[in-house]
Amino acid sequence: MAAVCHWRGDDLLLTLHIQPGARESAFAGIHGDALKIRVKAAPVDGQANRELCRFVAGAFGVAASQVELLGGESSRHKRVCVHNPQYVPDALLPFLPRKL
Repeated sequence: MAAVCHWRGDDLLLTLHIQPGARESAFAGIHGDALKIRVKAAPVDGQANRELCRFVAGAFGVAASQVELLGGESSRHKRVCVHNPQYVPDALLPFLPRKL
């Protein structure tokens, strides 16, 4: 299985599979080679991407401006960078390589 996340210096890069329109935003395990996240927003006018960034920011203890969508703006498969995360959610610990 490919890494769903890896460190790039102090930043954490995530490979994500997004399920929009969920009851609540939450981590939902692994989907293929990506971390699955359910988001409560609909995939309309960027709402799901904004909710994803808000959720990821809260999960890693950073401001929404520290979450950067690197790819997949109009796709369910996305790459996200969390700049200088303050902590890592427990749901992600089994998939996280040690920081060098």
